[in-house]
Amino acid sequence: MSRVPIERDVPLAGRTTLGLGGPARYLARATEDAHILQAVRHAADRGLPLALLAGGSNTIVLDEGFRGLVLSIETTGHTLAPMDDGRVAFRVKAGTPWPEVVSLSVAQGLAGLECLAGIPGSTGATPVQNVGAYGQEVADTLVEVRALDRSTLDEVTFTRDACEFAYRSSLFKRDPHRYVVLEVTLALTPGGPPAVRYAELERAMAALCPDGRPSLQQVHDTVIALRRAKGMVLDPSDPDSQSAGSFFTNPIVSAGEAQQVRERAIAAGLVTDGAQVPSWPESGERVKLAAGWLIERAGIQKGLRRGAVGVSSKHALALVHHGGGTTAELLALAEEVAAGVQEVFGVRLEREPQVLTGVLA
Repeated sequence: MSRVPIERDVPLAGRTTLGLGGPARYLARATEDAHILQAVRHAADRGLPLALLAGGSNTIVLDEGFRGLVLSIETTGHTLAPMDDGRVAFRVKAGTPWPEVVSLSVAQGLAGLECLAGIPGSTGATPVQNVGAYGQEVADTLVEVRALDRSTLDEVTFTRDACEFAYRSSLFKRDPHRYVVLEVTLALTPGGPPAVRYAELERAMAALCPDGRPSLQQVHDTVIALRRAKGMVLDPSDPDSQSAGSFFTNPIVSAGEAQQVRERAIAAGLVTDGAQVPSWPESGERVKLAAGWLIERAGIQKGLRRGAVGVSSKHALALVHHGGGTTAELLALAEEVAAGVQEVFGVRLEREPQVLTGVLA
């Protein structure tokens, strides 16, 4: 068994899609599951704070960096196995790039992930955030998560229900310093139809496939095109893609709060009818609002610049680093956006990407 390599004073900005932040005092590159356990023990034995980093697409690194050990999850690989119910178990190592996982599933004719195409990051991060887009979530197909419990150093397996999934949340996100995801198992359907239930995707597929029977590959490619048009596909030639994707989650509020938002929008002359405020019913009589709509209607326009950072010119939900900036500038812009929405609509936006922090291992 090889030993986990540990480096000192490693720049982290280039390991994130934002390209911001200072260095790690130490960085361990785990290319095997055993390396992850070794790194956790290394940090614990030396009293070092430990933080996890994988694809870096949903991570904010502070300007001062991280004065502990950053564990870079770089384990890759997958297996496919038939299940008793006719589906296929797709087991994927945590460090495997998520876009590759989705593309492979589609190429194999396995339905269940096609609408999650083009989302950057690693597979191990998907259950943490319950990644979702265009009408699909990871929770829809997830069977189990294998993880390392940092408090006991034991491997544990979580069923779907035990993951306690919610909108952009899970047990792993609510207790971020306890578990390290090692492997994710998804149940996919051979020859199954693609999921086309999101309005924007439905319109695009209706134009592309008038017969109403798109293939998995057509849905996959269309989702990529829709994301690219919003600057949500990593592309060195697109300055709007140097972001962390959606910087804010869509707020989920009570029915009464949603009605207050509609009334404020009418009073401000933004709509003539409350039904014009985008909203969707959620469980427990809750209502989901569109964060991007709230941002733009609060007067924060796409393309806004604040020095080296700004709002994407393609999508109001994305904050972009144009180069030469600082994390402090980015967070100040995020607060400006959130404060603007709160002032107009009385709703506080919550940040989606996570600041790289750690606790003693």
